Amino acid sequence: MSHLREASEQRERDTLCSQAALSADYQDSRAVPEAPCAVRTAFQRDCHRVVHSKAFRRLRGKTQVFLWPKGDHYRTRLTHVMEVAHIARTLARALRLNEDLTETIALAHDIGHTPFGHAGEDTLTQLHPAGFRHEQQSLRIVAHLERDGRGLNLTAPVLDSILNHSKGAGPLLDVPPQTLPKSLEGQIVRIADLIAYVHHDLDDALRAKVIKPADVPPFVRKVLGDQHSGRLSTMISDVVATSLQGDCAAIKMTRDMAHTLEAVRNFLYDKVYYNESVHAEFRKTSDVIARLWHFFLDDLDRFYQSFWPAALRDGIPEDDVRDFIAGMTDAYAINLYDTLFIPRRWFVL
Repeated sequence: MSHLREASEQRERDTLCSQAALSADYQDSRAVPEAPCAVRTAFQRDCHRVVHSKAFRRLRGKTQVFLWPKGDHYRTRLTHVMEVAHIARTLARALRLNEDLTETIALAHDIGHTPFGHAGEDTLTQLHPAGFRHEQQSLRIVAHLERDGRGLNLTAPVLDSILNHSKGAGPLLDVPPQTLPKSLEGQIVRIADLIAYVHHDLDDALRAKVIKPADVPPFVRKVLGDQHSGRLSTMISDVVATSLQGDCAAIKMTRDMAHTLEAVRNFLYDKVYYNESVHAEFRKTSDVIARLWHFFLDDLDRFYQSFWPAALRDGIPEDDVRDFIAGMTDAYAINLYDTLFIPRRWFVL
């Protein structure tokens, strides 16, 4: 049946642009050599491994912006990566790049995020001697922690793009090339991630009434528009047109669009992510993570006996505790905190 995979590989060669990553070229780039699948290309196989991983499923219980929102329509970390994947596939299709690779990177890029969103990441950054970066943790999960310490054994372009997808709070233009993913598909995800969170975090903040439509800077409304779907279309069209003008040597947006998205990002940090009504609850979650951190390190025998299996141990206690806490969902962290630290009433019939 290998002719099925070979037919898919030939379709890539026939239809994708010359800069696209071809799955057949990376079959042998896994850390542990594997025989090719008879039906799936190397990138399709990677995608299935990500989707079927435990860490991917846990994203549904991790905060995107709002902690445990009461409404049914707010985003979680899982819906975020799904939106990134859809935007990224749209861009890849328009630019004739590899959609399977693009989707895989998009679905895996945030798999290392902590519970409680960026508040959790900030807390682990302060607690761990080497700090904490979610992109490094994402790589650690897919390369080592998943499948009982064996990792997912993904291809090299996926690993490189996971590690280099994060933009932080830095500029969107004139980025040093060595900090970008090597593949154009990885560069697509880097931009699709920004488009997705600017789009949906603004939408969630408006729905939660943390901000009002009139609070959004006028020039942002002028460039992106006021309608939900129109904003998304405007951003995607800008990236496609600008990248095509440069013959897809890199994935780009216009300077005006980059400045607009930087302004929206700064607006979200100022008015939403660090809004007092939002941030007050996250300060409590920082206490949850810090208390768990010190509890485990103060009683390593109990930690290793009850919580962290031998197959996943790193040999450095701080790294093992980091891996355990970073993998928790919001609910698991709070329930474990409740079990360990909240006294139970003594009750006798």
